[in-house]
Amino acid sequence: MYTRANISLIATALLLGGAGLFLIQMKSAPVAYVASAQGEATSTPAIPPEPVFVVTHVPMPESVKAIYMTSWVAGTKSLREKLVKLIDETEVNAVVIDVKDYTGRIVFPVQDPYLKEIGAEEVRVRDMKEFIGVLHEKGVYVIGRISSFQDQYLTEKRPELAVRRASDDGIWKDRKGISWLDAGSREVWDYLVAVGKESYRAGFDELNFDYIRFPSDGNMKDIAYRFYDESTMTKADQMKEFFAYLHGELSGTGPVLSADFFGLTSSATGDLGIGQILENAAPYFDAIAPMVYPSHYASGFNNLKNPADHPYEVIFSEMQKASEKLTAASSTPAKLRPWLQDFNLGATYTGDMIQKQKQAVYDAGLTSWMIWSPSNVYTKGGLDVE
Repeated sequence: MYTRANISLIATALLLGGAGLFLIQMKSAPVAYVASAQGEATSTPAIPPEPVFVVTHVPMPESVKAIYMTSWVAGTKSLREKLVKLIDETEVNAVVIDVKDYTGRIVFPVQDPYLKEIGAEEVRVRDMKEFIGVLHEKGVYVIGRISSFQDQYLTEKRPELAVRRASDDGIWKDRKGISWLDAGSREVWDYLVAVGKESYRAGFDELNFDYIRFPSDGNMKDIAYRFYDESTMTKADQMKEFFAYLHGELSGTGPVLSADFFGLTSSATGDLGIGQILENAAPYFDAIAPMVYPSHYASGFNNLKNPADHPYEVIFSEMQKASEKLTAASSTPAKLRPWLQDFNLGATYTGDMIQKQKQAVYDAGLTSWMIWSPSNVYTKGGLDVE
């Protein structure tokens, strides 16, 4: 019996009114038939359709070891290839890429009509899906960072959603000149959920929510909210309600959920005036990332004159206390995945100082970490070569 596997060409001559009709079956492509001027049918191979890219996902590694990549670097092939090479050659098995930074711009093409209408799209990484696909082929876990309530674009597009000035009802800005969304607005919550869902559809395995807090820097005496009502709810309770909402809308839809927290929430007893309490996040996120950069701790912390000079001591102490908090809250310290420092502030950070931070994480009984370098240049010797 003849099959497509062993026949490359079958020709059957049929006589119809004296004209020859040749039926040709090609192995390589479909065939289109076109009548010639003499009444004969000739064949033209059809153009094969363009391959359709299929988004994939990879599971979260047992021990996440991540570096950070800005959207601008991700959108510049010559730059991102250097970081991919770094991942290939070292212990790194995950990467954090901006989906939406403080500007409020969504950095890849969106399909959701709701997001298109809002217009926050600023395509910095046109091939985001394909780039994530390349990383997935290497087994790299891809985390999408979403700057949440810090958002320059939406506060300008929809000023009624912004944090206000109490003095004249204008848009309040922090000391860096950045405006913030009102953390009590359900519409803002829905927007962040939509951004998260779009990111997962683009291939991101995890949604990392940053700036999920109230503002802390600027003229705090001249700040007002239209949606958050401090007379009926504390900031901590407002944020906990938001955490629960994110979990309710996104849990079970595919992505892993993580939250970035102030480093001091690891040891502080209150909410630091920003609504962040470590234990309040534990039920709603798969991972919690305290930003325990030693340079961000004030002189005198743990009796250290300059905490930036003591990366091991700062991180070991903070991760121990954070672990105790989560254990007391009937959660698990395994959810802790601290951000570590690879930038010069308070001290010049060498490879040895980065290694000390990692060792502090391990000695505190944890296995996962993420390293923040705003320049995306990572210090030689800070990562183990594999």
